[in-house]
Amino acid sequence: MAVRLQVRVHPGARRPGLVGRLADGSVKVAVAEAPEGGRANRAVEGLLAGALALRRAQVRVVAGAAARLKQVEIEGVDAAELERRIAVALGDGGGKPGREAAHGE
Repeated sequence: MAVRLQVRVHPGARRPGLVGRLADGSVKVAVAEAPEGGRANRAVEGLLAGALALRRAQVRVVAGAAARLKQVEIEGVDAAELERRIAVALGDGGGKPGREAAHGE
């Protein structure tokens, strides 16, 4: 079982982490690594694995490797469980759609 998650990546961030939900439902993720040589993609995979209580091998970027908007495949959880883990990682209140869009994203 695998679920796809759309993420918007902010590379070179001072504070890595899950930032929130965008109006389109994607998850905004900040990583400190630069988008060079796949470093940011590996950082996104590692950050999501840690934030969502998954093994690193369960998370991989499958589309958008050279873009800020990426598709990430998550193995071993269903869509409902993934959404629950995202809500927990965002502190529940941070998972409301449109929160980041109001700030010019």
